[in-house]
Amino acid sequence: MIAGFDGLMTLSRREGVDIRPTLLRVLTDLYVQAPTHTVDEEKQFVELTSRLIDQVDDATRAAVRARLSIYPNTPRVILDQLALQPAPVAPPAVATPVVSAPTLQQPAPPPSRIVNRTMQPNDAAEISNLFFQGGAPERAKMLHNLADTPLQPSARIPQARAERAMHILEMAAFAEDRENFAREIGEALMLPLAIADQVVNDPGGEPLACCAKALGMPGPVFQRVLLFLNPEFGASVNNVYRLSRMYDVLTERAALIMVAAWRGAHLAATRAKFRPSLYDDERQRARAATPTARPSVQPGMQPGIDVTRTRNHSGN
Repeated sequence: MIAGFDGLMTLSRREGVDIRPTLLRVLTDLYVQAPTHTVDEEKQFVELTSRLIDQVDDATRAAVRARLSIYPNTPRVILDQLALQPAPVAPPAVATPVVSAPTLQQPAPPPSRIVNRTMQPNDAAEISNLFFQGGAPERAKMLHNLADTPLQPSARIPQARAERAMHILEMAAFAEDRENFAREIGEALMLPLAIADQVVNDPGGEPLACCAKALGMPGPVFQRVLLFLNPEFGASVNNVYRLSRMYDVLTERAALIMVAAWRGAHLAATRAKFRPSLYDDERQRARAATPTARPSVQPGMQPGIDVTRTRNHSGN
């Protein structure tokens, strides 16, 4: 269960890349999916989680604490570290024996389903940054692990729209028109133009593979796009061969999860753009209105003259 995270652990040791919150959430989600674990799996989970808990922010720690508080097989060491009590285990209910006819067959239990969890914008931004900053091995491992995570992927593109987009993309690749290629990628997958440009101009090519897989692009069409879209990149046999092999094993679910991460990353960037730089910016902007003292002498009045006596004298 933990072996696939070697690439993520390598990135976590690089300066300027903090994936500890995301790594802790993913580890916890994977652990609570299975009702039981082997001794080795529990040992690996305790070894990684116990170190990450003290190194993440309060929001991540609270989310992990809430997740593990209701899981019945949380290791005792982690419970003590999070100040949790073991989840109560309900006693097995004693069922009344029912005599059924031998010819009747009991219905098969429904298959287990993975409960998808929607990514928060901050988590999506972390996944997007981690993917763009990683090298080819790290990206391949990350895409392999995303296929088994309970993260919510984006919805599939309708077939008619996907076929139209693939035709336009192939024509733009033949013309080496990366600007229109990025615009069509953004419109088809509902991505901002800035992220679409970053996907198309990425030197590794893995983001482009994710977008092509999300559209359902056949492998031969994707190879032609690699050869013609960027002549410098397509001239390298190793690049085309490496991405073609990765594209064959890339799952649609992992590609759609990356599309959802890029959408969420754009939402997080938009929120941060309009967020005050300091916590008391709004308070400083709202200045208290100082009361203006009313002058004792009104305009048109001369000091030292009794207005009442003057009016009475005029009336007389």
